[in-house]
Amino acid sequence: MMTDRQSRDRGQDMTLLSIENLTLSIHGTPILRDVSLSIAPGEIHAVTGESGSGKSMTALAIMQLLPNGAQATGHITLGGTDILTATEAQMCAIRGRDVGMVFQEPMTALNPVKTIGDQVMETILIHKALPPDRARARAAEILARVGLPPDRFPLSRYPHELSGGQRQRVVIAMAIALRPKLLIADEPTTALDVTTQAQILDLLKGLVAEDGMGMLMITHDLAVVADMAHRITVMRTGEVVESASTPDLLANMQHPYTKMLFSASTHRVDLPARPAPTPLLEVRGVTRDYRLPRRHLFRDHGTYRAVSDVSFTIDRGERLGLVGESGCGKSTLTRAILGLEQVQEGQILLGGQPVFTGHRPNLAMRRRMQVVFQDPYGSFNPRHRVERLITEPFHLLPDPPKGVAREEAIAEALKAVGLRPEDAGKYVHEFSGGQRQRIAIARALIIRPDLILFDEAVSALDVSVRAQILDLLADLCRQYDLTYLFISHDVSVVRSVTDRVLVMQAGRIVEQGPTEQVLTNPQHPYTQTLIAAAPVLPDLGAA
Repeated sequence: MMTDRQSRDRGQDMTLLSIENLTLSIHGTPILRDVSLSIAPGEIHAVTGESGSGKSMTALAIMQLLPNGAQATGHITLGGTDILTATEAQMCAIRGRDVGMVFQEPMTALNPVKTIGDQVMETILIHKALPPDRARARAAEILARVGLPPDRFPLSRYPHELSGGQRQRVVIAMAIALRPKLLIADEPTTALDVTTQAQILDLLKGLVAEDGMGMLMITHDLAVVADMAHRITVMRTGEVVESASTPDLLANMQHPYTKMLFSASTHRVDLPARPAPTPLLEVRGVTRDYRLPRRHLFRDHGTYRAVSDVSFTIDRGERLGLVGESGCGKSTLTRAILGLEQVQEGQILLGGQPVFTGHRPNLAMRRRMQVVFQDPYGSFNPRHRVERLITEPFHLLPDPPKGVAREEAIAEALKAVGLRPEDAGKYVHEFSGGQRQRIAIARALIIRPDLILFDEAVSALDVSVRAQILDLLADLCRQYDLTYLFISHDVSVVRSVTDRVLVMQAGRIVEQGPTEQVLTNPQHPYTQTLIAAAPVLPDLGAA
């Protein structure tokens, strides 16, 4: 990393981007207030803060991709051009050529019906930088540079044929196709597993170092910020509350909000002691194969083994973690446990009874399990009120509560997750992300299941909201003796809320044991790689 003095000297020599007193409102509602920051060539400037702090709106102001009704004052200067006074024609020339942008969700940033080669070529052809034949060669060169060589990843591939990390590499290739002076990366690794995240971050750092471009990194992951940024700006409710070089800020935080963010990033919860071991869920030698499409007329269908000979037990009252990269089989195993998919070999028992009988799920077992998904908004029908949403599991019961008993069950579930009984009459769009996840947990709790599966339940949340949800889980463990399987790629979260952990690779459990023992002293090379790839905040006490 560049030293503090080098960073200051470089900033004094040349400023690539300068934002001075940027104030922004949308239809009269204030969004940003007097935001100021600058980026020098070759500098990585991180902007961090919780959702709603104005990070992404600052980036959109630089690109002039603001919504209708937006009014901005102040100055945004990029290489001598005042962005706020530029015409749309001038901005069309700047976007892609002088400024590239990497968005958070690659699948929505890519066109699903165009090949990756065509999408990387698009920026080159729009700016008429090269003729079509040379543009295709340039696209192949850029894709190879971001780790997608044409011999392994032909330009004719479509986004759905790539993994999440590979799609993010395509988005980065599109952003750097014309070697822009400034690269804006808006939460580029939030949805990625730790090893893929490490690869993408190394790629971004390498591009900045090799091309001398400046980078504005927007993230709420403070461990990522501490490891790669030269300078950090902390935003809250549209204002800059603190800004300094990374070493200075980590060693001497001034604002209480900054201190709260870093404290929440290392938050550890106080789980109650485990009860005496009594088996609840038993997974015995489970194997799940998928049939592949036929590639030749006279050949058999191939198969893909997603889960291979997996065995483990969850005791009643135990909190078990499951970690692994995308594609390792975690989601397939989750669906099998819930009785949503039939396995080819092995058996899954809940309380001694199979979750799948014959070719049908065992509904008596299904009602004893619930699941909390990663995206709380996407798991709800936005047209229904909370009272209807959280009582959806009642359809599993032979005699669901009605009338006063139903209202009391709703009120108890909402109070258990820190919400008010009056919230039952609201819609999910009236709540924040953390509150929506509380509603999802209330829905899982309302029929008092024996087992809850948390599938990446906190990966999309801000650090302070995540800390609150993890504390909530610990409180619920005390009140309800929760038993859960916590599935995540975030090693630090798994360390905090589980008693025991399973590590999954390519459909197999490669290591398991007490959480602290496995994560502190991993034995399998894959576990060691996972833990080494996870970004870690420096010891602020030592700083």
